Amino acid sequence: MKRKLSAVLLVAVLAAALLSGCGGTGQVNTKGLEKPKFNIGHLNSTAHLLAFVAKEEGFFEEEGLDVTLTQFSSAAELATGLESNKLDAAFIGSVPAITFQSQGHDLTIFGGAMTNGHGYVIKPEFVEGKSDWDVSILQGRNVASVKNSVQDAELQILLKDKGIEIGEGDDKVNIVYFDSQKDAFNALQNDTIDAASAYSPYISLADSQGYKVVYRCSEEPLLKNQPCCRQVATTEALAKYPESYNAFERALIKAYKFSQENEDKTIEDIKLYIDIEEDLIRTEVYGGYGTSVPDPDKQGTISLKDSIVELGYTTDYDIESLYNTDIYKNALASLIEENADDAVYGELQKHFDEFE
Repeated sequence: MKRKLSAVLLVAVLAAALLSGCGGTGQVNTKGLEKPKFNIGHLNSTAHLLAFVAKEEGFFEEEGLDVTLTQFSSAAELATGLESNKLDAAFIGSVPAITFQSQGHDLTIFGGAMTNGHGYVIKPEFVEGKSDWDVSILQGRNVASVKNSVQDAELQILLKDKGIEIGEGDDKVNIVYFDSQKDAFNALQNDTIDAASAYSPYISLADSQGYKVVYRCSEEPLLKNQPCCRQVATTEALAKYPESYNAFERALIKAYKFSQENEDKTIEDIKLYIDIEEDLIRTEVYGGYGTSVPDPDKQGTISLKDSIVELGYTTDYDIESLYNTDIYKNALASLIEENADDAVYGELQKHFDEFE
C-alpha cells in the first residue's frame, strides 16, 4: 500500500479557506469538465504567483474551473491534502516531491512553478568588515533550515563542494531544523540562531530588516537553473480527470504570459495572497533571482534527484512513472494552435522541446 502523510489541522485550514479565500468566484461555465471544482494548495511564497494571477485575472474561470486557493505551511501538509483528496493540485518543492515519491507516495509531478528563488541569510555582525563572502561564512554557526527542502539540499551540495562538514564545531556548520520556512526565518530573532534558509519572499524580507544574504541559488554555478516548486497531484486524479487538469494547465500558462506582459498588475495580484511591500514582491519576481514558469522541466528535476540521491538525502527510484509531461505539452499546444504567432507561447515551446 502507498504510504500516507498526516498533518494537524488540515481540515480546519481548508474550511477556513473555503469561507474566506481570496478572489471570490461567481457562476462558472464548467465547459463539461469532469471536475470543475478545484482546490489548490500553495505556500506563503511569491513563487506561486501563477495560481494567484490565474485566479485574479479570471483564467481559471475562462477554462471552466471554479478554484479555491489555500495556503499551507509545509510540503508535508500539501502532500497530505492531495492524498486525502482535499486538494486537487499543489505547489510542492522539488526536493520534498522527490523524497515523497521515493518513499512510496503515489504523487506525480506534472508541471513547474518556480526555478531558483531561494538561498540563505545571516545576521550582519558575522560579515562586518567583509566585502565578499561565500557559504564558508556559515562555519561555526547555527543555521536554521527546513528538513526535506530544496534550501537544505542546496546548502548540503555547496558545503560538500567546499569540503565543509555538518555538525558542531568552529570548522563545521550546525544545521538546526524547523517545521516550516516561516519558523526557520523567525528563528533569526533568537540569540542561538545565526543564519537561516529563505525562499521568496523571505530573502527580500530579511534584506529589508538588515540581515545579509549569504548566497542566492541563482548566483551559484552548482545550483544554476535549479527547479524549485513543482505542480503535483495524485497519479489517480491525473488519470481520472484529464480534461480538468488540461484546463488547469492552460490557465497557468495564460497566467505566465500575463506575468511577462503586465508587471504592475501581476504584483497587485500577488499582494492579495502574499501581503508584503510591493517593492519586495517586485524584487523577488522581477529582480532576476527566480522565475515562475509552468514548464515541467523534467531534465532539471531528474538531475536534482540524482544529486540528492548522491548526497544520501533519499533513496533512488524510477521517477518515470511519476512524471507526466503530457498535460503541459497538450495544454501549450492547444494555446499555440489558438495563438499561432504568440511570442511568449513560442518561447515556452522552445524551452519544453529542449528540457522535456
